[in-house]
Amino acid sequence: MRALVLGLAFAVHVFAQAPDGAVGRRIFESQCALCHGQTGGGGRGPALNRPKLDRAPDDAALRSFISEGGGDMPGAWQLHEDELAGVAAYVRTLGAMPPEAVPGDPASGARVYAASGCPGCHMIRGEGAGFGPELTAIGSRRSAAFLRQTILKPAATLPEGFLYVAAVPSSGAAVRGIRVNEDSFTIQLRDAGGRYYSFRKSELTELRRLEGATPMPPYEGKIPGNALDDLVAYLAGLKGKL
Repeated sequence: MRALVLGLAFAVHVFAQAPDGAVGRRIFESQCALCHGQTGGGGRGPALNRPKLDRAPDDAALRSFISEGGGDMPGAWQLHEDELAGVAAYVRTLGAMPPEAVPGDPASGARVYAASGCPGCHMIRGEGAGFGPELTAIGSRRSAAFLRQTILKPAATLPEGFLYVAAVPSSGAAVRGIRVNEDSFTIQLRDAGGRYYSFRKSELTELRRLEGATPMPPYEGKIPGNALDDLVAYLAGLKGKL
């Protein structure tokens, strides 16, 4: 009888400790899907429907990252341990889902990428310029729908914290660039040529924050439909290293 009671107690303990996938899914859909997509395909946040996550190689690291956050992602410190475990367990199931079907010809898309001047701002496997985001693994971080929207209307998918700035020093030429860093007294910018600038705000005659602006031009109406499908397929296939 004692063995039976101990066995039941152990079973109850194990059941209580098992991650609740249903709870994890509800939390994910209400708090995470806005950035990562309903099925983890990515959006403002990286795609999670992958068998391996670079910043969370194991479950403990994934729970820690969810709790503490990192980069643009805030920490979910308010979640209890069982809720964290549930969210982590649900995220792992996303990596077991079949890959997204993307129409288009990636080989043709690579030619569209080159012909559209994309290497002038973006880098893939060490080739191109580094003014815009590095794209070697963009397909593992962003969904095809997000990539399409960014190509057509880049201002609609700007990441949190991104700011394009126009600075006019009291002596010297005006500069437009992406904000790299800023404090109460100084601001650092990087222009389209990859040059870095550091200004004391007291020495600027004008500092304009170009809210919602981006150096990337919109390609809506500039790339035919089939060519756009091919370009999206090419970018979605850039998985980098898992």
